Amino acid sequence: MEICKIYLKKKEEERLLKGHSWVFGNEIDRFEGKIKSGDIAYVYSSKGEFIGKGFLNTTSKIFVRLLTRNENQVIDKNFFYELIYRSNKSRVDLGYSNSYRVLFGESDGVPGFIIDKYDEYLVVQILSYGIDLIKEMLIEILVEIFNPKGIYERSDAPVRKKEGLELFKGTIYGEVPDRVLIKENHLDMYVDVKNGQKTGTFLDQQDNYNAIKPYVKNKDVLDCFSNIGGFGLHALSFGAKNVTCVDISEHATNQIKENATLNNYKVETVTKDVFSLLREYQTEGKKFDTIILDPPAFAKKNDDTKKAYQGYKDINLNAMKLINEDGYLITCSCSYFMNPALFMEMVMDAASDAKKVAQMIEFRTQSKDHPALLGSDESFYLKILIVRIKSL
Repeated sequence: MEICKIYLKKKEEERLLKGHSWVFGNEIDRFEGKIKSGDIAYVYSSKGEFIGKGFLNTTSKIFVRLLTRNENQVIDKNFFYELIYRSNKSRVDLGYSNSYRVLFGESDGVPGFIIDKYDEYLVVQILSYGIDLIKEMLIEILVEIFNPKGIYERSDAPVRKKEGLELFKGTIYGEVPDRVLIKENHLDMYVDVKNGQKTGTFLDQQDNYNAIKPYVKNKDVLDCFSNIGGFGLHALSFGAKNVTCVDISEHATNQIKENATLNNYKVETVTKDVFSLLREYQTEGKKFDTIILDPPAFAKKNDDTKKAYQGYKDINLNAMKLINEDGYLITCSCSYFMNPALFMEMVMDAASDAKKVAQMIEFRTQSKDHPALLGSDESFYLKILIVRIKSL
């Protein structure tokens, strides 16, 4: 069988040798053999040294997504079964059991494929053409490993269009209810896997929910961009005096109320834009001991970074003005383009304008079931900075 061989321009292999799995079209010098989207392409340096092989897609700027660095590796059902099995085992070994990310795309060796476990159900997201072609085989593997009650596909991310794929969501195996009851750490939570954020909720914050315990006990807490109440309800479970959860979505605040009732907690919810509410609270002279900011990604492409910086600065500055002396700000960014150094610079900038001193207590990142692959900066995206706020 004639195989496709791709030879890179000089020095373009350096990023790939450090662990990155994407080969961009503008990095390619020449081709040999048949070029067909969905086929396996072999990638070589300009000197003819084998780099790796993976699925080819002529529609995408990401021309090849590498799957293996072993030239003789057979890429078949056993190959994917082994990767998924080992990835899941690593999570189980870390202590995850009920709800967690089983497979994190590039970080776990299967670019463009995400698997999340919600109790006895799985939710998958397919973001690459090659993976989409073998979907039926992957479903077979997931059934063999997990024997789930149902598998739901949330391939509704706009990035699929860049791969030449239509957006899709729907049940692809068994039956999946509109809501799934999961254990998020020690809390019971209803998750809308069909229409909720990402694949249902923000599993990447699960470890960070547990980390807020020292900063919320006996405190008045404001949880902004609350989604289904992950931070706020954990704060109540750790002994917070009062918790106010804010989200612009009425659907989200209704979910918070329901999840609070499920766990026998009383929470105040506000359905409002966070930016305007923080200013209203200043006018009212309202104060909190701890404020949590977990906004959506303000920068989805590099060109958005400058505008995103101002957005992040705005909410952080106004939050700092509402925090009691020696209180805490727990601030997050899931924008990859807002790198850690820029994120910390923004917090310092906000503190300066708010006439506050920000003392860093912790710097955290995404939960351990979302491992960042060194050499692939895109996989390290979530930053959480916990600072103590003092007056100048």
